[in-house]
Amino acid sequence: MTSVKKVAFHTLGCKLNFTESSTIARSFKENGYELTDFSNKADFYVINTCSVTENADKKFKNILNKAKRNNSSAKNIVIGCYAQLKPLEISNIPGVDLVLGANEKFNVVDYIEDLKNNDKPLVHSCNINDIETYESSYSVDDRTRSFLKVQDGCDYKCTYCTIPRARGFSRSDSLENIKDNISKIASKGVKEIILTGVNIGDYGKGEYGNKKHKSTFFDLIKELDKSAGIERLRISSVEPNLLKNEIIDFISQSNLFVPHFHIPLQSGSNKILGLMKRRYQKELYQQKIEYINRKIDNVCIGVDVIVGFPGETEEDFQETYHFLKSLEISYLHVFTYSERDDTEAALMSNIVPKNIRNQRSRMLRSLSEKKSRAFYNSQLKSKRIVLYESENKYGYIHGYTDNYVKVRTPWDPKLSNKLVYSKLKNIDDEGFMRAENVVQNKNVRQVSYSDAHG
Repeated sequence: MTSVKKVAFHTLGCKLNFTESSTIARSFKENGYELTDFSNKADFYVINTCSVTENADKKFKNILNKAKRNNSSAKNIVIGCYAQLKPLEISNIPGVDLVLGANEKFNVVDYIEDLKNNDKPLVHSCNINDIETYESSYSVDDRTRSFLKVQDGCDYKCTYCTIPRARGFSRSDSLENIKDNISKIASKGVKEIILTGVNIGDYGKGEYGNKKHKSTFFDLIKELDKSAGIERLRISSVEPNLLKNEIIDFISQSNLFVPHFHIPLQSGSNKILGLMKRRYQKELYQQKIEYINRKIDNVCIGVDVIVGFPGETEEDFQETYHFLKSLEISYLHVFTYSERDDTEAALMSNIVPKNIRNQRSRMLRSLSEKKSRAFYNSQLKSKRIVLYESENKYGYIHGYTDNYVKVRTPWDPKLSNKLVYSKLKNIDDEGFMRAENVVQNKNVRQVSYSDAHG
């Protein structure tokens, strides 16, 4: 009797990558493979790579070495953005058996047969400009929350970014297919869906190079707000120039969308924003933040920022620092600029020394801690709806409020995957919010977000 082949996944990078890994893993299961943890012995190891930073490239090699230690005779398969950008370079790394580009990664099971009688690494990769179709993806690994891809690719030309060359032009899933996927996710008992993509504010562009929007991101969220079987919808990240006031207004009154935005800034200097070829200036960004805070009480706002971009003087950095300090925001994701091959920024002069980049990064991370602490302090004594997760971590169960405050309370399996109306009591020594659970029943949705303070 033939034993069942085992496959293990390791995913680097963004939530979009995790969403696609989950989808590809399901295709293995449907074809009779057994999924196992990456730390276990497997017949196939699939590494889904990232190309955003230099560290992501280095992490890939460490993960590959781990796979080889787990089973030296296994076949190692590399997919993702790094695989699309540098397939030949990756194929020359000892231990790599198969490299699949952006167009081929969803058909990885079909390429397994090619490995049986081939001792040399195989590469299947296409010209990124030839990618015309859209592949649906969603994660259901965690029955509490699911990531749902609604859009892929990007038509922007930011000078530091490799993503358009790794994922192709902007294209979107159909509204009908998204709604069908939400129904499938809801049937698994998932309570919250996070909408994700490369540039989801650009939602609506079709396949096959059709740049005309069939519908808009605003159309999408209005339709999804009617979704049955899901308790929460969350937006992963939206460009500030695409976050229209009508979207903010709608979310302020939404049935399902939670009061949480993640809006990339990248720099608080208009000079640097120009060098990055971003499609807005700091003044527009400030207007968006102020408008959100006026319209939505207790809203959580996250911000992406890059430090050490070529040409960033100390004055430019201080401008960014003080701009971020002045904004009513909740946390920062700080990225230390790293040169990426074949980008405009990599050819720019006035390079910021790495020690200066690291120093600036530390300053912004410290600012982020202060912003996060201030936001958490502002939520003390309030009552929020917490969605608890399913894992016992050192005797605690963790969850998130609608406005993205991380809560923990002593482990209680009855709370798992439940929406609980809770009073936020205090912040513990590790920075988690402690909560007193007030209501736990099917009617918890009747508590509106606007009434949840006090």
